[in-house]
Amino acid sequence: MSEARLYTQYKDEIISNLLEQFDYDNVMAVPKLEKIVINSGVGEAVENEKVLDTVTDNLAKITGQKPVTTKAKKSISSFKTRDGMPIGCKVTLRKKKMYEFLDRLINLALPRMRDFQGVPDKSFDGRGNYTLGVKEHTIFPEINTDDVDNIHGMDITFVTTADSDEEAYALLKEFGMPFQKRN
Repeated sequence: MSEARLYTQYKDEIISNLLEQFDYDNVMAVPKLEKIVINSGVGEAVENEKVLDTVTDNLAKITGQKPVTTKAKKSISSFKTRDGMPIGCKVTLRKKKMYEFLDRLINLALPRMRDFQGVPDKSFDGRGNYTLGVKEHTIFPEINTDDVDNIHGMDITFVTTADSDEEAYALLKEFGMPFQKRN
């Protein structure tokens, strides 16, 4: 079984670049990508549970892994939700699948977005994690646009071992994440 292309690039180039850039004492101190979490909340699932099934199928096609259904934590009458009602789904990718998804996201999906100017660099959480919101799931090549009834979005969270947002930015930039130009 061969390694993912981005993982090989991480081992061969990115570690040495980050060691040089941040002056780490040890190779183990270099930040790495731990996991990628793709989450899709489906508000329409309250009225129509079949919508959740199609979103789950789409996420499975995109990631190559079966999503977990997320349930409401408490009842909210204004949203017509009950405690324990299915309202979304999520997938956690690690290791080879994570690097392959990242490769497809950066090189195939993001350039297919309409009027793409790069991803915003303001979505770091202060602990070295980055969240990217995607409005249309149809940017992924695995989705056949002829079969799409309704378009849904998703949140993609990159969880890293970086201690600061600056280190996480440098790590994702090294992977080829197309951040917007800073002013």
